[in-house]
Amino acid sequence: MSGSDPAATLRGVTGLLGPAEIRELAARLGVAPTKKLGQNFVHDPNTVRRIVAAAGLAAEDVALEVGPGLGSLTLALLPAAAHVHAVEIDPTLAGALPETAARFAGPAADRLTVHRADALRVTAAELADPPPTALVANLPYNVAVPVVLHLLAELPSLRQGLVMVQKEVADRLVAGPGSKVYGIPSVKLAWYAHARAAGKVPPNVFWPVPNVDSGLVAFTRREPPRADVARKAVFAVVDAAFAQRRKTLRAALAGWAGGPDRAAAALTAAGVDPGARGESLTVEQFAAIAASAPVGTPPAK
Repeated sequence: MSGSDPAATLRGVTGLLGPAEIRELAARLGVAPTKKLGQNFVHDPNTVRRIVAAAGLAAEDVALEVGPGLGSLTLALLPAAAHVHAVEIDPTLAGALPETAARFAGPAADRLTVHRADALRVTAAELADPPPTALVANLPYNVAVPVVLHLLAELPSLRQGLVMVQKEVADRLVAGPGSKVYGIPSVKLAWYAHARAAGKVPPNVFWPVPNVDSGLVAFTRREPPRADVARKAVFAVVDAAFAQRRKTLRAALAGWAGGPDRAAAALTAAGVDPGARGESLTVEQFAAIAASAPVGTPPAK
C-alpha cells in the first residue's frame, strides 16, 4: 500500500493515504474537491507526518481537526493523540471517514469522533467528550482565519495549535507591528495566543494542485493581555483602526469614540500617540485604548 509506514503500524496505524488511495476513495464516494468548500486534499504521507510532528502532541492531547476531507491527516493524528475530533461540513466525507479510519488505522480508529458540522458554528458542548486541547488542521483557505478565531473563543480547553493555511494568510497571522501585512488577523490571534511560522508547504502535495504555496502556523494559548477589558471591546477598536488603516488613529477611531477629539483623548489616556496608525500598535496597546474608551462609547457587538 503506498504511503504505508512500518513504525506507524507498530503504533496501531496500518497506513497513510498516498495519491492512489486518495483517488480510489474519491472515485468510490463520487467526490470531487470543490472551491465552494475550499477543499484541497493532501495526498503526500510525508507532509501529514511533518504536520503531526510539528504539532508536538503529547500522548494525552485531544486533537481537533477541521475539514478532514478524505482522512489523510486524520490517519496520522490517530496514533499521536488520545482522541481526535474531526469536524466536517460535507455529509458524504463525514459519513465515510469512520470507515476509512477502520480500514487504515486499526485499533486506533476507536479514538475518532466525527462531527457533521460547520466549524464556524460548532460549540464547546458538541466537542466536550473529551474537550480538545490542540487544533491540528489543514484549513479550508476561504474560512481559515474566522475558523481559528471562532475555535479559540469557543474552546477555552484549546492550549495549542498547528494549522496549514494559504501562505499569504500564514504571513498575516504571524505578522508583528510595523509589518506591511500586520492587520486584524494578526492582532486578534495575538489576543489569544503566541503565534509563529512553522514552515512552508508546496502546492504539489495537494489534489487539486492550488496555485499558491501553503504555510504552517503554530500557536500556544496565553492569558489575554488585560483582564479588565472585554475581548469584544478590544476587537471593536481593532476593527475600527484597520478599517481605514492609512488614517491616523485619531481619525480612524473617530466613529468608535464619537468624534476625533474624543478618540484623541482616549488614545492619550492609553499612552498612544493619536497621530500613530493601527499597523504600529501591539495588542496590549489596543487593549489599553479599549480600556480608555470615552463614556458613551457604543458597546461592542
